[in-house]
Amino acid sequence: MSKPTYYITTPIYYPSNKLHIGHSYTTVAADAMARYKRLRGYDVMFLTGTDEHGQKIERRAQEEGITPQAFVDNIVDWIKDLWKTMDITYDKFIRTTDAEHKETVQKIFKTLYDKGDIYKSEYEGKYCTPCETFFTEHQLKDGKCPDCGRPVEAVKEESYFFKLSAYQDKLIKYIEDNPEFIQPQTRQNEMLNNFLRPGLADLCVSRTSFKWGVPVEFDPGHVVYVWIDALSNYISALGYLSDQDEAFKKYWPADVHLVGKEIVRFHTIIWPALLMALELPLPKQVFGHGWLVIDGGKMSKSVGNVVDPSILVDRYSSDAIRYFLLREIAFGQDGNFTNEALITRINSDLANDLGNLTSRTVAMIEKYFEGGTLPEVQEENEFDPDIKTLVKTQIQKAEDNIEKLFFNNALEDIWVIIRRLNKYIDETMPWILAKDEANKPKLAGVLYTLAEGLRIVSIMVEPFMPQTPEKIWAQIGLQRGELTAWDSIHTWGTLPKAATAKKGENMFPRIDKEKELEALELASAQTQPAQKETKPEDKEKPQQEKQEAEQLEYITIDDFAKVELKIGEVIECERVPKADKLLVSKIKIGEEVRQIVSGIAKYYTPEEFVGKKVVVVTNLKPVKLRGLLSEGMVLCAADDTGKLVAVGPLGEIVSGAEVR
Repeated sequence: MSKPTYYITTPIYYPSNKLHIGHSYTTVAADAMARYKRLRGYDVMFLTGTDEHGQKIERRAQEEGITPQAFVDNIVDWIKDLWKTMDITYDKFIRTTDAEHKETVQKIFKTLYDKGDIYKSEYEGKYCTPCETFFTEHQLKDGKCPDCGRPVEAVKEESYFFKLSAYQDKLIKYIEDNPEFIQPQTRQNEMLNNFLRPGLADLCVSRTSFKWGVPVEFDPGHVVYVWIDALSNYISALGYLSDQDEAFKKYWPADVHLVGKEIVRFHTIIWPALLMALELPLPKQVFGHGWLVIDGGKMSKSVGNVVDPSILVDRYSSDAIRYFLLREIAFGQDGNFTNEALITRINSDLANDLGNLTSRTVAMIEKYFEGGTLPEVQEENEFDPDIKTLVKTQIQKAEDNIEKLFFNNALEDIWVIIRRLNKYIDETMPWILAKDEANKPKLAGVLYTLAEGLRIVSIMVEPFMPQTPEKIWAQIGLQRGELTAWDSIHTWGTLPKAATAKKGENMFPRIDKEKELEALELASAQTQPAQKETKPEDKEKPQQEKQEAEQLEYITIDDFAKVELKIGEVIECERVPKADKLLVSKIKIGEEVRQIVSGIAKYYTPEEFVGKKVVVVTNLKPVKLRGLLSEGMVLCAADDTGKLVAVGPLGEIVSGAEVR
């Protein structure tokens, strides 16, 4: 009997080496679902990849002095490494530069043209290159792109158009007849009321103003525009319209497309319309999740508020970051990312709850039973029936919530079990039972209940935290197999009665929040200069010349003029409480007094710093450090040891004087 299939996708990402934690959010969620379905016995296809064509790629490559293909090749390996770091188990990684994909796109374009669903005309309007989106005048915000705020370009060129308007009524009916198609409900209402019912315009699907794309086979002056190119990846990856289309027949239609809310429109209007035109079934569901936001704004590399997931994984582990992303935020809603919330979750849920339960259970088995092996003879106590009933209930709740993509609810269901087991320790008081040899069978029963509960919990967290289960299994005497299969959690008492425990590593060490926040805030406050990518022709230069070229990063006098430097006089200074490296100073700059936080407490006492004249960057955007507003930056010089010395004038000069 063949396995049931499950096809899940993420969007294909623009190739950038600045993928942030927000991108990881989508991919981690998809990975958790894919892992869960595999554990339930499904034949899973999990697709992700990169969208590599378009004008912005062509321009970036020109700026770097390399070909567009070389530009994207350099970055794709970095993205794959990031997904490896985050323990992402995709089954296929598609690139829109893959020969098979391009061939399928050309066939789709020709099919739609032959049917009369694509026609040639002329486009004139406004275009945002970074967003790869056309806008009408009334859609612009202050004359700029309504999505990213960048300037738009006036575009007039010959183009092919897809008859999107012809599918308006069919789309409305389909969405109304299939209420699960767009989730959550708020996204469905938005698509119907803001886009479909007001009316659809036909869609530009080719460009002639750039060359980096899939050529229109029968009209080589045109390249296929992003919608048909990028969106078709979901079926081209399965071999649609090729001689090897077994995967397409097996997995299509997709069970769910996971996308950020900003691209729900493309996936629930444009993509379904294209599929209708191709007479193909629509995906069963498009789930539009919310954004990770910082200070109320969407996390975005364009506004400089990105959080690098690789740095977080290095500090806390991929399991901790995956847990935070899926537990902290209701999938479908926006959620605020803060370092404090992350550390609080790690300390509370992972260190205190799960980590503490594991270490206490294993330590007591080792302490109270020789060799860490429980005896076969065990007795139940009055709390055991409640534990078994609760576990059974929470398993059902968790499974229901995972199926609905309510990951945060599912993790809460699991943590109800964990917290109940920790309470069970306090109720049964094994340390009291251990004092009387006659209570050994009852003590063994208590510790078995804890170990069996841990076994079940470890299996349930595996889709979300794939590295943690085996660390737990090693401590309660298990190896991957039948006793760690998902179906085994429905049967209480599967763990062998003579379980052997062996204490292992501390899976989630408790973090000193104050020190860690200080370290993270200082790191985020520092601006790191971007490293120049080495061009192919650089490899041919003599080594000395190459080193000189890499060291020099010229700017113009106009660039320098953007930085406002003035002389300031420190009139007050004190240490920031609970922050070893920070001083907060009142600095007089002409008639103005500003508060500035500086990481120089190791090199200056407050008394030493008062009275000094220093160079201050006065047009730096204000930030909060340790809850204190910092309105500028004191310039410092650093030697090879990292020692900092504040930069100041050599001679006497009044505060407020410009540095130029």
